[in-house]
Amino acid sequence: MSLSVILSRAQEGVSAPQVMVEVNLSGGLPNTFIVGLPEAAVREARDRVKVAIQNTAFEYPRRRVTVNLAPAELPKDGGRFDLAIALGILAAGNQVPRKRLNDCEFLGELALSGELRPVAGVLPALLHAGKRHRRVIVPRANAAEAALVAEADVLVADSLAEVCAWLRGEQELARPQDSMTDAGDESAASHATGVPDLADVRGQMQARRALEIAAAGGHHLLLLGPPGTGKTMLAERLPGILPPLGESEALETCAVRSVAGEQVIPALWRQRPFRAPHHTASSAALVGGGSRPRPGEISLAHYGVLFLDELPEFERRVLEVLREPMESGNIVISRAARQSTFPAKFQLVAAMNPCPCGYAGDPNGRCRCTPDQIARYRGRLSGPLLDRIDLQVEVPRVPLTEMTTPRGGCDEDSATVRKRVVVARRQALLRAGRPNADISPKELERDCALGEAERGWLQRTLERLHLSARAYHRVLRVARTVADLDGASACVRREHLAEALQLRRIDV
Repeated sequence: MSLSVILSRAQEGVSAPQVMVEVNLSGGLPNTFIVGLPEAAVREARDRVKVAIQNTAFEYPRRRVTVNLAPAELPKDGGRFDLAIALGILAAGNQVPRKRLNDCEFLGELALSGELRPVAGVLPALLHAGKRHRRVIVPRANAAEAALVAEADVLVADSLAEVCAWLRGEQELARPQDSMTDAGDESAASHATGVPDLADVRGQMQARRALEIAAAGGHHLLLLGPPGTGKTMLAERLPGILPPLGESEALETCAVRSVAGEQVIPALWRQRPFRAPHHTASSAALVGGGSRPRPGEISLAHYGVLFLDELPEFERRVLEVLREPMESGNIVISRAARQSTFPAKFQLVAAMNPCPCGYAGDPNGRCRCTPDQIARYRGRLSGPLLDRIDLQVEVPRVPLTEMTTPRGGCDEDSATVRKRVVVARRQALLRAGRPNADISPKELERDCALGEAERGWLQRTLERLHLSARAYHRVLRVARTVADLDGASACVRREHLAEALQLRRIDV
């Protein structure tokens, strides 16, 4: 029989649709044709595969070779199908047995020597294959991320020759857990201990409180203050007080990194990501894009922190693309040939100066900016974007006397704050199944029920401050988080609402 079928998987966003690699050998002039909507890297596989087969001491068929990648309407790109194509050609020519090919999937790019090179997006492929209860063969270089998927049956190989020997029953392939080196784990573990600690921040009690509330409720945060007051230090320490990632959340985060081609370190796979793009980043770099859609910074910050320093220095059109993902938690990138959806459930932390020179309101009178300059600077941020940021806090300059005095009991470390955050987040999850920042308006009526006095006071305050209906809901969500931190699981009181409003309003 000169027809063989090998299973593989493509990459489409963070999904991995199945691809059937059909290989047929027929009479005619010796040539190789690859059909099924292949892009340039896939079309070039015919040359890579031919040389790899010959250098592995197999005979390349001197016949007409037709390779079909089904389904035909799905675009195929990258070198991930090289191994499957090579095995399909060898199986169609009866050079390897077909018995072990059933219910197996193959991923890997071939070098001309026949060695297997790593490919991006292995983790989503393993997650989908595990649901089908199929065995997957991947390059040894992808062993680190393959070891994260406990429910998948994965084997790793170094070369096409090893895979063929396994098909013939001459040797066994290793498991990904057995292929990882201890040295790499030790290096990753040492890196994990370098997470910044909140105890390094001196003073800034209101900003520290806002950071704790943001961590407990998953709220977005804006820090406003002159240079050198600790805005970046505070933002970098937010991941250290956030609750640890669950297994499913950590796998989603690693899947996005795998699709983006970034290294997945097993020792750090449950650590929340922290992304800090430069203010010159384009909208495509921030939300993702390209002819072959790739995840952007907001997706790489999935279940983590996206820190935008010098917020007004970003182009306005770049900042405006954040508005929809901040509400929906995902981003849809549409192109002429395909549409990809990436998760983007990030927590935004932004920092900005009060004016172009940075010293507006400084008691020493260092600012020389005119009111028009300050208005233009702050006007770079749109009202709809600011309306979506729950916490807006001033970070004033800390007196040098406070910096030089011994540390007091108010300088809590990250571990102490994280304990309170975990308790408050657990209450929210038990009540609504999600952080307070994500609860719906209908759930707000149930979980943030206000008394008549509190409701009337809040309405009068919102009208006086000219806040929108969205701001009303966000104030309630923050107040619910403050109540959780206060241990008041039954009701939201006036002091909780007052603190939420105090941490909400900045004249920008």
